[in-house]
Amino acid sequence: MIIGDKRLDVIHNIKQAANERNFTAKAEIGDPVMSSEEKLALVEGFWQKQGQAKTKFDGAVGHELLQLLTKTISGPTKVNGLDKLKGLPKGGAIVTANHFNQVDALAVNRLAQKAHRRMDIVIEDTNLMLPGFFSYIMNNMGSIPLTQSPNYLGREFIQHLNRAFNQNHWVLIFPEQEMWWNYRKPRKPQRGAYYFAAKCNVPVISTFVEIQDLPKLEKQNEHFYQTRYTVHVLDVLYPDPTKTASENASRLMEEDYKLKVQAYERVYKKKLDYDFTSWDIAGWRGE
Repeated sequence: MIIGDKRLDVIHNIKQAANERNFTAKAEIGDPVMSSEEKLALVEGFWQKQGQAKTKFDGAVGHELLQLLTKTISGPTKVNGLDKLKGLPKGGAIVTANHFNQVDALAVNRLAQKAHRRMDIVIEDTNLMLPGFFSYIMNNMGSIPLTQSPNYLGREFIQHLNRAFNQNHWVLIFPEQEMWWNYRKPRKPQRGAYYFAAKCNVPVISTFVEIQDLPKLEKQNEHFYQTRYTVHVLDVLYPDPTKTASENASRLMEEDYKLKVQAYERVYKKKLDYDFTSWDIAGWRGE
């Protein structure tokens, strides 16, 4: 977790990236540094363990822990727009959301709980290397790790997605890719999530998470107010069977981004502008 002065350093990185319109820039500090080969080996090792009895047991425990953490940490999270999911066909779906916190998946999982659906989570490969408790959760919560290997993405990854969809699971993908801590604005998404939706022929559930400041300061850091979340379900987007996966990816990406921008401007009553201000970071009292 980012604490103290490191958090201010992360905000500095976000400010620079936002002003340069580099929306996929890495803002975090201290993430594991691994080669492409090491990342692929890590992910392959993760999947090779999935058939083992201990892994199945840990997976059941990890899933229950995820549900408990969701109710404990994200219990106060509001969910708006559940009615948009009426008529959603049986089967899987990809859920997209803005990526702003180490535990923001819990807020979106609160939506899944309210909709009585199981949600798996696509994670970055290096998240499997997080220390201690976070490592256990990342390896056992129903994760689908993603690594930038063309062979893996084009074959194995899609197989793992289809397995989840065939079990009627939702799969959460953060199309912004990198996490920008408490950044309120929707960033321009990358095509991957929408390409996978088209290849697997599943809908995209578009969501946007609003971050609200609370009047209380954080107990450990007077630079920040406490925050709470509201998950907004925006719409369900469907691939067009008459178009190619690539054509669908571009169309779904544009529609999803448009919905997220509209949601941002509606809930915050601000026109989207990527020039950085202190307000962009929820809870931050500024410099």
